[in-house]
Amino acid sequence: MKIRPVILCGGAGTRLWPKDKKHQAKQFINFGNWTLLGKTLERIKTSIFDDPIISTNSKYLKQVKQHLKKHKIGKFKIVLEPVKRNTAPAILSTALIKDIPNEQPLMFLAADHLIEKVGLLNKAIKKNQKKLTQNNIFIFGIKPTMPSSEFGYFLTKKNKVFRFVEKPKEAKAKQIISKKGYWNSGMFYLRKDSIINNFKKYQANIFRNCSKAVSKAKYKSNVYYLNKQAFTKAAAKSFDYAILEKTKEINTGNEEVHGEFIGMIKLSDRGTEIFKEHFHRLKKIYWNKPFQRAKIFQKAYLTDFIQELVDIGIKVHCVIIESGWKEIDTVEDYKKALVGFNKKFTKS
Repeated sequence: MKIRPVILCGGAGTRLWPKDKKHQAKQFINFGNWTLLGKTLERIKTSIFDDPIISTNSKYLKQVKQHLKKHKIGKFKIVLEPVKRNTAPAILSTALIKDIPNEQPLMFLAADHLIEKVGLLNKAIKKNQKKLTQNNIFIFGIKPTMPSSEFGYFLTKKNKVFRFVEKPKEAKAKQIISKKGYWNSGMFYLRKDSIINNFKKYQANIFRNCSKAVSKAKYKSNVYYLNKQAFTKAAAKSFDYAILEKTKEINTGNEEVHGEFIGMIKLSDRGTEIFKEHFHRLKKIYWNKPFQRAKIFQKAYLTDFIQELVDIGIKVHCVIIESGWKEIDTVEDYKKALVGFNKKFTKS
C-alpha cells in the first residue's frame, strides 16, 4: 500500500498580524520562482506516495489550488478548516475522511519546510513502513546545530522516544544536546487506525467533535468543507501536546532529517543598489549554467549569491545571535517575548 502524504498548510495557529490583509504566509512567499509549498509538492512526486491531501483554510484555498495546478498534481483532496484549532484537530480531521483506508500509512508534512536531502528522507519513510502498527507513531529528528530555546527537543533510547522537552531554556538545551537529543522536525508518520486509537484514548473531546465535523462535511470539487459548528467545539491543541506527550508508543529510526532554515537579510539603500547591480550582471553570465553550489543559476539559493559577493570582495556583514532571540510567529509568541525582554521594548 502506498503512503498517503498529508500537507499541513496554514491551519496551525494565529498569525502575528491577523488583521494585515497583505500578509503573505511563509509557504507562499516567492523566493525566485519557487515557494516552500511548491518544494513540498515536488517532494511527494515519487512512487512511494499516494495522491496528496492538503489541510488548509478558506484564506489559502485559492493559492493552494494554484500551486497544485502549477506543479501538475491533478489528483488530490483538500480538507478545509472553518476555523483554526491547531494541529491536533487538523491532523485528525484529515485522517478521518473516507478516501483513506484504515491501515494506510500517513506522512504528515509541514508546507513551509525546506528539506535538503529528500532521497534520504524518503528512504527512511519507506524503510520504516513495515514497523507501523495500530498504535505507534514515528517521528523524525533534526540534529541541532546550536542550543536554542526556540525549538522542541526529544531524547531517544534504542529507537524509542522517551522524553519530549518543549522549548527549553538555553542551558537546558545544551544538556539535551550533550545527551544526543534532537530537534523535533514536526513531521509525523503513522497509520490511520493509529491516529484514531490515540485520539480515542487521549483526546475524547477532539475525536468526538472532529468525527462530527467530517461526517457532516460538504464535499465539492475535491474539497471537504468541515462542519463549522462541530469543528469549533474541538479543543484547540497541538498534536505534540495532545498526543505525543502522552503516548509511550513513539519510535524513531537512526536517520536524521537534513533541512534548512529560511533566514533574512537587511540592506541599506546603497546595499540594495549593489545587490541589484550584481544580480543582473550574474544573471546574464550564468543563466542556465552552474553557479556556486547550484546546478543552474535559476536554482541558486540566496546563500549562493551572498557567497559570490564575498568571493568578489563585496563587504557582507554577518550578525550572529547565539542567545537572547525569540522566534515570533504568533500573537502568543509575541506576548512571551515581551515578558523576557526589557520593558523598554513594550513602549510604543
